[in-house]
Amino acid sequence: MAPPPPPPPSLPVAEDGGGCVARWIRKEVLFGLALGQVVSLLITSTGFSSSELARRGINAPTSQSLLNYILLALVYGGILIYRRQTLTIKWYYYLILGIIDVEANYIVVKSYQYTSLTSVMLLDCWSIPCVIVLTWIFLKTKYGLRKFIGVGICVAGLILVVFSDVHASDRAKGPNPLKGDLLVIFGSMLYACSNVTEEYLVKKSNRIELMAMLGLFGAVISGIQISILERKELHSIKWNAGAVLPFLGFALAMFLFYSTVPTVLKICGATMLNLSLLTSDMWAVDWIYFVAFAGTAVGLLIYSYKSSKEAEETAQVAGASDEQGKAGDEEAGMQNP
Repeated sequence: MAPPPPPPPSLPVAEDGGGCVARWIRKEVLFGLALGQVVSLLITSTGFSSSELARRGINAPTSQSLLNYILLALVYGGILIYRRQTLTIKWYYYLILGIIDVEANYIVVKSYQYTSLTSVMLLDCWSIPCVIVLTWIFLKTKYGLRKFIGVGICVAGLILVVFSDVHASDRAKGPNPLKGDLLVIFGSMLYACSNVTEEYLVKKSNRIELMAMLGLFGAVISGIQISILERKELHSIKWNAGAVLPFLGFALAMFLFYSTVPTVLKICGATMLNLSLLTSDMWAVDWIYFVAFAGTAVGLLIYSYKSSKEAEETAQVAGASDEQGKAGDEEAGMQNP
């Protein structure tokens, strides 16, 4: 009896528009975009809180951030102690990150005393080219033409906001806009250093350790800085509801922001995070803001688009990170009977 004939060879299936669309709307891309907008909303909330404190004449930028660092140290430090995990990264790396992060927050929050909320939100986009340069040099991130086009569209959306603000006659400019603007630019450079360092650490370690150590060193550094620079200011503040509520709102928004950022960095990277924060500039009810929002969203999609090969490489890296995390959890479980 003759053997059955071999099955016909499978014909290559041409990639249709559905496959192309699937790469544009992959689950991790949408999740990263959604988280990016969450942190954008949170950073806008911190801006409103800082602006309200500045309007009331309260000038204590380090004190505003202290409660956030204490919350990070208590919550994530408690988890770290419960798991009895040893540090996977040398402590002095976290000390350096803490110094950079505390001073970045100090400088940017200080700028609200001199310039407007809108100017701060606009000028902090300087962190984007800084992040691109730093990730290219230190993390060896490759940026193709498509990514630069995505960045360009995002910035073009931001330019629309600038034009809208130029024509806004009722915008408060602050007592010393030039000084405030320079502080924002310098602070955004420090934020870029902080974001890139966090991206490196969270991919080498884990989110719990990063947040616990950043909270610990951030609280210590902030406490020292407050004792030197802000003791008189804190004594002069009238602690009524108008002063306490913005302090608490700032701390809560910052805590949620810091808790979410490592996930965005692990999924999308520091550049995508800073591009997502561009939408924090677009909360005014003006048609041009909606056009700017749409432009930024299109730019984010173009930047985050990956070919099949790039998606496969990302999946392999994520899989390796998950395996390392599981191994660390199993080791912590053995140490904690």
